[in-house]
Amino acid sequence: MIGRLAGKLLSKQPPLLLLDVNGVGYEIEAPMSTFYQLPAIGNEIVLHTHLVVREDAWLLCGFATEPERRMFRDLIKVNGVGAKLALAILSGISAEDFAHCVQENDTSSLTRLPGVGKKTAERLIIEMRDRLKAWSEDGVVTTMPAHIEGAAPAGKEAVSALVALGYKPQEASRMVGAVRSEGLTTSEDLIKAALKSAVN
Repeated sequence: MIGRLAGKLLSKQPPLLLLDVNGVGYEIEAPMSTFYQLPAIGNEIVLHTHLVVREDAWLLCGFATEPERRMFRDLIKVNGVGAKLALAILSGISAEDFAHCVQENDTSSLTRLPGVGKKTAERLIIEMRDRLKAWSEDGVVTTMPAHIEGAAPAGKEAVSALVALGYKPQEASRMVGAVRSEGLTTSEDLIKAALKSAVN
């Protein structure tokens, strides 16, 4: 509904900023990654926005870049992650570090973020893994370890195969993620190991 705003920055008190657009003041919540890029008060800025409509309130979220907004939109698609938590995640960890945590199944680092418990961290890892490639292409994630980059296609093929066998996508991702740490590199090996672990 409101996808972009350009105007004068009137105030910035994290996580809230006030933007004057042709005489109308918009209160916008933004992650710290956006606040770090804001100029001094009184300067003109452009923000990419996402409007969250809830029963009790409308929340306008703003981002310095389009890829950052896209990451936010991917995060709020994760079960149990709302707008506030997604903003907290973007405030507490860089895109590169987040991608590394997801690919390495590093729940302990994610649980250090405010509002992220163990179950939420596990859901983030399962549901966000397949979206990392798109982030990389868009410039959100600029670096990724070579061994992860090489393993990603095999992991995707393994997940697709498990889905074709009747597993739900989230369950298939979890199964492949659980055996990926064993150093398997081919989709065939990942599928075999995942199916074996499912029956043990």
